Amino acid sequence: MPQNNTLIYSSSPHIRSKITTKKIMQDVCIALIPATIMGIVLFGLKALLLIFLSCFTAVASEIIFNLINKKTFIQCVKEFDYSSLVSGLLLGLTVGTNYPWYTVIFGSIFSIIVVKMLFGGTGKNLVNPAITGRIFIFISFQSVVGAWVLPNVNSIFTNNISTGATVIESLIKNGNKNLSSLDLLLGSRVPGCIGETCKLAIWAGAIYLAVKKIINITYPLIYIVVEGIFAVALKGFDFSYFLPSILSGGLIFGAFFMATDYTTSPDTKTANIIYFICLGLITAGLREATKMEATSFAILLMNLTVPLFDKFIINKPFGYQKQKKIKGGEKHE
Repeated sequence: MPQNNTLIYSSSPHIRSKITTKKIMQDVCIALIPATIMGIVLFGLKALLLIFLSCFTAVASEIIFNLINKKTFIQCVKEFDYSSLVSGLLLGLTVGTNYPWYTVIFGSIFSIIVVKMLFGGTGKNLVNPAITGRIFIFISFQSVVGAWVLPNVNSIFTNNISTGATVIESLIKNGNKNLSSLDLLLGSRVPGCIGETCKLAIWAGAIYLAVKKIINITYPLIYIVVEGIFAVALKGFDFSYFLPSILSGGLIFGAFFMATDYTTSPDTKTANIIYFICLGLITAGLREATKMEATSFAILLMNLTVPLFDKFIINKPFGYQKQKKIKGGEKHE
């Protein structure tokens, strides 16, 4: 055999899969279709406009950024991995139709340019772009946001609820549990964000991601259950708060579609369990302390801790054996 003294070095992963970033992002887009459709059905054409503007601006922002950085349009098209589309879609689904149309444009630009591209692009961002864009809109445009809008579909199961506050805000402040679990599941008579009100649609997308093995559904379930239990504890162990707490606001949407983001969640199983438990505790605690929805803020705060999780909680190398001490100070494996 011919001898070759050349050594070839390559970075991980050394075992490659057919699953690519583009394929994963495409599956996430598919999983978000039920929530998108129900958001448009419940909140009308204004919801469709906001979703479209958010997605278009996100994709355009990425392309323009790459063009400015000397890439050709053909390169931009070839390298497009749908991640900016996912960020735009998530952002559009996490605002309400009470937001002016231009807010999602600024939010998408901030998400893609500042949070994602300036840090190096896909997989390099420190925090979730859509979450950060949503918080940017909330902080920057709060003065022009009106009251939350009721869905167009009326419920025959419960009494009317004011459009001035979301269900979670009414629940925390006033102990309002008038809406039935069926209302909360279907999103009927639930003022709130476009894609967060119909929980059945969110679950449909989450099950799709789990079946496609895009997410480990155990982790978001830990998040949801811990939040509900801690919310009950904060209310004097009144277990009637459990279902309204986990079915209200953006908890379920955030748990399945944002907290599970590969880039901004820990690498190891142990770290993920701790991470999602902390998410549940912080979400319930912030909700009770601020008397408002706080899922986005909880996820953003925990995103910042991921580098610490990955540094201090690591998997044991393959074949690792712990060294044992023996008499005389020597060690053997």
